[in-house]
Amino acid sequence: MMYAYDRVSLVRDGKRWFPIMGEIHYSRVPRAFWEDELCKMKAGGVDVVSAYTIWIHHEEVEGVYDWSGDRDLRSFVASAKKCGLKVLLRIGPWCHGEVRNGGFPDWLLGKPFEPRTNDEGYFSVVEKWYSEVFRQVEGFVCSGLDDGSGDEPIIGVQIENEYGHCGGLYEKEGGEEHMRRLRDLAAECGFVVPIYTATGWGGAWTGGMVPVMGGYCDAPWDQRLTEIEPSGNYTFTHERNDHNIGSDHGFGYGITFDMDKFPYLTAELGGGLQVTKHRRTVATAKDIAAVATVKMGSGVNLLGFYMYHGGTNPEGKLSTLQESKATGSLNDLPVKSYDFRAPVREFGQVSPTLRELKLLSYFASDFGSGFCDLPASIPSDNPLDPKDTESLRYSFRTDGEKGYLFVNNYVRHQTLSNHNGVSVKAPSGVVFPKMDIGDGDFFFFPFGVQFGGAEVRTATATPLLRLDRSPVKNASPLFVFYKREGDASSSGFFDFANGKKPSDFEGDFLVLSRKDALNLWRVKGRLFVTGDDACVMEDSGGGTVIFGRKERRFLVYPDFEAAPVGWKRTGFVDKQADSDLGSVMFAVYERDGDIDGAQSFPKKLGFENLGGGAYRFDVSHLLDSLGKADSVSDVFLKVSYKGESAEIRADVAGERKLILDDFYLGDGFDWEIGLKRFLEKNSGTNGNPGKVGSVWDFSVNPLQKNPPIYFERLPEFSSDSIAVLESIDVEAEWRFKI
Repeated sequence: MMYAYDRVSLVRDGKRWFPIMGEIHYSRVPRAFWEDELCKMKAGGVDVVSAYTIWIHHEEVEGVYDWSGDRDLRSFVASAKKCGLKVLLRIGPWCHGEVRNGGFPDWLLGKPFEPRTNDEGYFSVVEKWYSEVFRQVEGFVCSGLDDGSGDEPIIGVQIENEYGHCGGLYEKEGGEEHMRRLRDLAAECGFVVPIYTATGWGGAWTGGMVPVMGGYCDAPWDQRLTEIEPSGNYTFTHERNDHNIGSDHGFGYGITFDMDKFPYLTAELGGGLQVTKHRRTVATAKDIAAVATVKMGSGVNLLGFYMYHGGTNPEGKLSTLQESKATGSLNDLPVKSYDFRAPVREFGQVSPTLRELKLLSYFASDFGSGFCDLPASIPSDNPLDPKDTESLRYSFRTDGEKGYLFVNNYVRHQTLSNHNGVSVKAPSGVVFPKMDIGDGDFFFFPFGVQFGGAEVRTATATPLLRLDRSPVKNASPLFVFYKREGDASSSGFFDFANGKKPSDFEGDFLVLSRKDALNLWRVKGRLFVTGDDACVMEDSGGGTVIFGRKERRFLVYPDFEAAPVGWKRTGFVDKQADSDLGSVMFAVYERDGDIDGAQSFPKKLGFENLGGGAYRFDVSHLLDSLGKADSVSDVFLKVSYKGESAEIRADVAGERKLILDDFYLGDGFDWEIGLKRFLEKNSGTNGNPGKVGSVWDFSVNPLQKNPPIYFERLPEFSSDSIAVLESIDVEAEWRFKI
């Protein structure tokens, strides 16, 4: 394949391309699970994985490179290729990434030159670093040239990060020269790629590379200990920078590149938020999805999420590797946990955020090529002040004749006015039916768009995907839409041009409830609907698997010719939510019998109270049962505690070491821990040199009353401080082939 870009979008094989990009740090994820975790990301609709090569993780001691175990970059890129994913490699040299020194090894800071300047000594060591990175991925780089490398996974590299915004040179000439020099060094070392990117927000220099932007729903790095002002990222605007529009700065403030020359792409839309010691912010699925929806309505043609997969910091040889105030950073982070409350979390849990973002990912995959050509048209009465909770926030992606209406009435931690009986007129002149828009609503609807030859003048349902049904219906496609949350309508979602009906067109229409859309998975030409906790995906071997924790049941369309082994078809259910359209019958399958070995897992895990916030428990029985139960893929501990933070220590290679930690988030938020990484066959991952012992010491650090910490839900105090482990629930995750 050939990759390129123009001022509008990325281009793949000559066609516009709207990819979904998700960040995963291989050195923060156990190698034993890379393929499985990448497949989960792909199931969420990710096309491109972005990943830092974190310098201090690989050359903590000068001249001694570690590309082994979880740090094996070459094997990670090979895994991405096997899973059918492309890669954007963020090669630094500085990354931030909540890492010690922003990713710089300590020895680099002791050199007789200042890093991130135009000193030739600095460029010399960076060249060595780039050369070592390229040696690991040689043969996996897509050059963009006609040299047979088009199918290789690495289609781009990011140079530096936030250069001139967070450190580096702040004056234009020197800063731009620095970025150009790094790009040239990367190319000279072998990184000849079709796409070079640079972060473009906050006054960062880009050196002529493609700028990628960011946007978070909150700011856990903010030094204030109070609720902060509403995020500008919930506001439709042509502004690409991440600051509050209409407050201190004018349009384009802090933008160093010509926005007319580059597509609007993102690399750091917050897929979650990593908590800091002083700010315990909790990003919900809708917090994240509403921002992403607004960015699409503002003109974005690539949704890139940081992070998409959480992780655990590896073991350092000389020090711990987290960001901390002790090393000159603004924030203190957990030593081990980098969970980020991401769509796929630290222990591989598929979160509600992945389900929300999947609604956008599926749309981008099937309709993104035409969508890219529709510029953002933002009405003059759309509010630009993020603090405006009264006015209706809306935008269009349109060429003047067709397009999409975007509405956002959701802002994290704010109550927005209801807008009843709203009738919106599109730029084409068509008027949408009157609708009630409540606090918390966000959605987008098509107008003048053709689906299988059917022109939809207006719709009050959102397009999700196109299913090509070669085995049925004479290969006619099925266009799947979904209702707004809370929409009780049972018909009339479509107004077709010229008074036509769906039966007049090639293809069928299916309207799902929003809940069913969240639980919908497309795998190998079929649609699956699961429960709220289950996921269906294609594994790295090309098989279809389902995993979850509760009911072992799924719906499928089209039906199988024969029931999968171990599954029984128990009936059919019509999932069509529009009575004006034809039925779409999903087959219902249930699992026979009990899960092998599941009965050996208790519902709760006992523990010993040693006093003073110290506890001890033994996971040997759980690990033994997990190792024997083929149909159980993981066992999770749901730890309920109250305190400032918690740590777990266990024997590792004869030493008592910190293996896990957590910053307490407030009342009602449990700490969830997956045990499969501690099976003997998976030992030696995440920097631990050997098997982890099964007797764990759990310590709760006391939380003082009225702490100097921002909490969203502070617990009640019966004394001046609290440090208590309350309970440990046990949940087994089953996994079966379909």
